[in-house]
Amino acid sequence: MNATIDRKGCISCGLCTSTCPEVFRMADDGHAEVCADPVPESAEDTATEARDNCPVSVITVE
Repeated sequence: MNATIDRKGCISCGLCTSTCPEVFRMADDGHAEVCADPVPESAEDTATEARDNCPVSVITVE
């Protein structure tokens, strides 16, 4: 399973990083980025939760 973020659309709300810090973190520019690729099996559910709850729908997990 892989995760990506359309960083141009990210509003830096931090929901993904608080939901799944194993996969997402805030970059130096203030936008979220993927820090684990592929997604660890133990974080698949929370990565999917972060995708589903992203207010601007910029996260893809597949």
